Amino acid sequence: MSIPAVGDPAPAITLPDDAGTIHRLADQRGRWTIVYFYPKDDTPGCTVEACEFRDANQTIHEGGADVWGISPQAAPSKKAFREKFHLPFVLLADADHAVAEAYGSWVEKQNYGKTYWGTARTTFLVDPAGRIARTWQKVKPEGHAAVVIAALDEARASAGVPR
Repeated sequence: MSIPAVGDPAPAITLPDDAGTIHRLADQRGRWTIVYFYPKDDTPGCTVEACEFRDANQTIHEGGADVWGISPQAAPSKKAFREKFHLPFVLLADADHAVAEAYGSWVEKQNYGKTYWGTARTTFLVDPAGRIARTWQKVKPEGHAAVVIAALDEARASAGVPR
């Protein structure tokens, strides 16, 4: 599946968090949502990215947005990751990687000469109407949250929404 383009309706998300609570992107109408896909809980790059979003969470929330992190590991892994790093935002378990596929984030990868399928580090800014406002592919974890916040501010300003 290809990555949704800016202006496209965001593919549906209906996934459980670490407590088993189901989160639906459709329920986010009226709010901005930062949806970021990451390969694996509690690994170096994923921890950097999550902690940057953690440290920026108040600013993001005050900007009218929520952060949703999505990876294929199950709820117990999400819970341990969230608790270990005091992550205040939603982490969702995409065990069958169907949502990652819908967002074009389930890709063929290579590492040490082995080919396998996994989650590509990608981020999507979903506007309050449920459309893709911005995409980032091949994300580098360091500094990414700041780039997303700047884009959120820009998108809100373009939509005529004051800070």
